[in-house]
Amino acid sequence: MTILFEPITIGPYELNNRIVMAPVSRNRANKSGVMPEFAADYYSQRATAGLIIAESTEINDWSNGMNAPGIYRQEHVDAWKNITDAVHAEGGIIFSQLWHAGRASHKSLNPDGRDVAGPSAIAISREIMTYQGLQKATTPRAFTLDEIIELRADHKNAMQKAKEAGFDGIEVHAANGYLIDQFLQDASNQRDDQYGGSVENRARFLMEVLEDAIELWGPDRVGVRISPTSDFNEISDSDTLGTFSYIIRKLDKSGLAYLHIVEQLPWSPVLEENATINDKLRKLWSGTLISNGGFDAVSGAKHISSGKANAISYGRPFIANPDLPARFKANAPLANADESTIYGGNHQGYSDYPNLEELNKI
Repeated sequence: MTILFEPITIGPYELNNRIVMAPVSRNRANKSGVMPEFAADYYSQRATAGLIIAESTEINDWSNGMNAPGIYRQEHVDAWKNITDAVHAEGGIIFSQLWHAGRASHKSLNPDGRDVAGPSAIAISREIMTYQGLQKATTPRAFTLDEIIELRADHKNAMQKAKEAGFDGIEVHAANGYLIDQFLQDASNQRDDQYGGSVENRARFLMEVLEDAIELWGPDRVGVRISPTSDFNEISDSDTLGTFSYIIRKLDKSGLAYLHIVEQLPWSPVLEENATINDKLRKLWSGTLISNGGFDAVSGAKHISSGKANAISYGRPFIANPDLPARFKANAPLANADESTIYGGNHQGYSDYPNLEELNKI
């Protein structure tokens, strides 16, 4: 497993290891999207990851996440600055992941006067976490062109706020059936204007957001996350390989810090056809590739050794194992997360998991 602990360069940063903390939503922000003070403990405890990608963070007040953090107001900047300062004090590197739910939402999470909307008026059946409990996602209406312009501007504002908050870079969330992914794939995008139809049109919004990201941050501090073979949020495409081949080829010309590919959802079996698609797609990418999808230390190291990735991102293992790299290195058993405290709550089941050194003192 030694390859996991070899340094790697991502953009301008020299990472100490190839173990990336994936964005894991924990729903600890207040209803205004402000992160609590104890979130600085949570993130700084995990600063031994080569790179931290912070949890999905709302770009505006209609991004539609329950107790999800925001990065569009000064109060959000101030709260995240406490977190990034704490991570940097521990020698860590942290990127912000910019997010909007799109159609994967419920109307009760929107401010007054805002409808649930998506690229097209196509509903999903998944239940959404709301303040009133799980509720079926609201049937969306299609975004107007003015709203798409507004969404691009809101992404740009969030990018600037992330810089002010002290993040080291940003990740554009184009995965898992959320806003940008909904534009990319034709099961959710059946528009007949410049944002729908051909793959060039369906990729337009991602490329516009990316253009702004590169303008503000430079390409080497921007990453993109995609999930070509994931069906989360009932996303799919009639030509997955063709669509994502086009997207990756376009992204490959941008000089990005990395491409982050979700290869498998934790609760899903590995399908041979999906593995084949991912194998073909990764060959189109010439830069740094971060793979995500149910890896442990051994399978992650094997994935890197075989040339299928340059680094591996781990999500759920970091919840109860704040010093995950140390546990991998020591071949120590991993703690299991308390499922009842993963989403929402206070510091319990969040920033109070002991590290290996503390456990050895018990």
